[in-house]
Amino acid sequence: MSVQNQSAGAGHVAHRVYNNPTLLQRNTSPDNCTEPGVEFQHSLYAVTYTIVFIPGLLTNSVALWILCRVISKQNKTVIFMVNLAAADFAHVLSLPLRIYYYINNCWPFGVFLCQFCFYVKYLNMYASICFLTCISVQRYFFLLHPFRAKNWKRRYNVAICLAVWIVVGVACLPFPLMRDSKKTETCFTELGIRKISNKAFSLIMVIVAECVGFLLPLIIIVYCTWKTKASLQEYQMPLQNMVEKQKALRMVATCAIVFFVCFTPYHIVFFFFMMVKEMIITDCGTVTSILYIHPFCLSLASLNCCLDPILYFFTTSEFQDRISRHSSLAIRSRLMSKESASSMKE
Repeated sequence: MSVQNQSAGAGHVAHRVYNNPTLLQRNTSPDNCTEPGVEFQHSLYAVTYTIVFIPGLLTNSVALWILCRVISKQNKTVIFMVNLAAADFAHVLSLPLRIYYYINNCWPFGVFLCQFCFYVKYLNMYASICFLTCISVQRYFFLLHPFRAKNWKRRYNVAICLAVWIVVGVACLPFPLMRDSKKTETCFTELGIRKISNKAFSLIMVIVAECVGFLLPLIIIVYCTWKTKASLQEYQMPLQNMVEKQKALRMVATCAIVFFVCFTPYHIVFFFFMMVKEMIITDCGTVTSILYIHPFCLSLASLNCCLDPILYFFTTSEFQDRISRHSSLAIRSRLMSKESASSMKE
């Protein structure tokens, strides 16, 4: 009887290991390094995406409505903000499927939808990086050359946005293509990474992606913030110019804060994460630290969906005016309804 129980237990463990690629990978990792378990990662992602989903959905839907329909066409930077809000909104709409998977540990929606949701996350990340960079550069450029700002056509920004979507859309294709999706019941964290036989080529790919997708935008945003702040220290500046420069600094600084908080930790860790997956880094302590830090940084990257609307509210005076007008109208309507109800009772 005990022999039968032992054989049944061994079969159950073998079944779990075979059907769970994360457990299989952990048992065969170099030097028996400890990796974060499935329950830990799924719980972390489920909590994070649930926190991001509700405020992200509300703020970005309101932002899109106000930016597209209400704000005047004189504000040329709004076009970049609309595209930034659209990128965030698309990612937010995919979060319920992610939350379902991380809670139920099962993906019943097919391979295509899994790869598409996986793709949308990185599309949102790098589109957001590009549009935050565009907002910073244009705000600084218009501050430096105010006469050129008057002659700048809105269609130029539309063309820039179209180019960003095309370039980023193509550049993000390797993220789903490099993932192994043979098992239809698993997705996201359980997707294996396809091995590249040439480790030098893999390293070059990661370095180029980090430089173009992260370091270059980081340098541009830091430079725009620094130069905008330096312009405020000029002597004998007219009051109107001072106000405009303060507005510009507020917008550029907000872009820099969102960039640093959401995207910098992820890209620092991502480089070492890929080195671990390609077995270039094999030290057990380093491997364990990187694999445990990576889920937190990946979760942090999704917070831009909640932080980007701060950029619209605190840096766009027209956005603030519209929010205050709608709030005052709502308060007035409630007061009037209460007064009418009390008069009816009398």
